[in-house]
Amino acid sequence: MEGEEELRGIDMNRQPIVADRFYPGNPAQLRAMLHELNPGPMPKAHTARALISPHAGYIYSGSVAAETMAQVIIPETVIILGPKHHGRGAPVALSMVAWDMPLGTVPVDQEIETLLIRESDLITHDELAHEFEHSLEVQVPFLQERQPQLKIVPLAIAHLTHNQCKSLGQAIARTILASNREILIVASSDMTHYETRESASRKDHAALKKLLALDPEGLYQIVLGQQISMCGIMPVTIALHAALELGATRARLVRYSDSGEVSGDTSQVVGYAGVVLS
Repeated sequence: MEGEEELRGIDMNRQPIVADRFYPGNPAQLRAMLHELNPGPMPKAHTARALISPHAGYIYSGSVAAETMAQVIIPETVIILGPKHHGRGAPVALSMVAWDMPLGTVPVDQEIETLLIRESDLITHDELAHEFEHSLEVQVPFLQERQPQLKIVPLAIAHLTHNQCKSLGQAIARTILASNREILIVASSDMTHYETRESASRKDHAALKKLLALDPEGLYQIVLGQQISMCGIMPVTIALHAALELGATRARLVRYSDSGEVSGDTSQVVGYAGVVLS
């Protein structure tokens, strides 16, 4: 098939674009920062269907991401769903090349990518959509630290209808079930952008209420209807649909925070939430 032919012909790895900006590009410094961000004693990690993790610079959202990742067992294959901030490339763009990262090269899971392309005609192989997108990249070092044998399935996602999100979530679930393997879904999203802490918290907790109620359509509708600037609403909606198809019965908020906790400026914050679906 076309996707498989393209996969065999690829020989250029994706290069990091926000190393030394969002996180240290030096491997030793990055490992030290990840160690510092890791929470103290935590409950024993457990398997999960999906998690939601923020994607800002590590000094701002890294502690939320690290605490969320520490809650779950990271399997060898992770499907990462991230929003497209720049609008380039296909609406649902699959990267099929290895990702060169400061902590080492991360291969894609070719078997899962082939299955996924077969399951959904919404998905297009498109490296351009990933070339300048940071939302997936910032998740990778956290995953690498906890899973040395990591393989990824990266999908960069533009605006979709709710029905398209549901369809894609169901396709991801079918792919995971067909693989008969333990695979985690990571949806990358920040919450409200550049509003007062009071306003951001009010809007974000309205959205989180729908997410914690396992209501993907309600989440989608409240974010779009109330113009909540949650950049990863499509990835999160897709992940929630997939998790429900896989039997998830619980969503747990690990932590909610905002950029003001670091900057001290509560007049223009970005919200961050870590959620585990199991």
